[in-house]
Amino acid sequence: MPKPEKLEKVAELKQLFQDASSFFVTDYQGLDVANVTALRRSLREGNVTYRVAKNTLLKIAAKEAGISEDVFASFEGPTAVAFCSEDPSVPAKIIQDSFKERELPRVKVFVVEEHVHPAEEIKRLAELPTREVLLSELVAAVESPLTSIVGALDAVFRELVGSIDALAKQREEQG
Repeated sequence: MPKPEKLEKVAELKQLFQDASSFFVTDYQGLDVANVTALRRSLREGNVTYRVAKNTLLKIAAKEAGISEDVFASFEGPTAVAFCSEDPSVPAKIIQDSFKERELPRVKVFVVEEHVHPAEEIKRLAELPTREVLLSELVAAVESPLTSIVGALDAVFRELVGSIDALAKQREEQG
């Protein structure tokens, strides 16, 4: 019979897997307490939950949450998972930056929108702009032609009004 603490941990992990639109399975071996604390703080600021758990509990929770079995092989050795329900580029950037500084944690595998990606692809994801930046670029791309059209129409109307004024002055002088 499983212990109640383990059942609670599995339930918590299952909920995290279900709520996450992306998650990153990492090997944290070699990180000291200060580095783990700094990493957790950075992830927390990005609305990312970072959990260290036993691999058997992770496997059970992932299976119950309906996670692809392709991920199960990564639940070996020291394992921590970063769960994100928002923009997946945020944890990717944080983990990638941490990796550059300390070469840790190592990403074993990551999942974005139910698609499993190998660790090597994290750099591509980390280099993407955030969702907000992409949306603002999209708005600017849509807004720019509209602004040009408005400016062109404004110029046409200014010329038309100027021509009408000139014509009115000319008629007054003649009349």
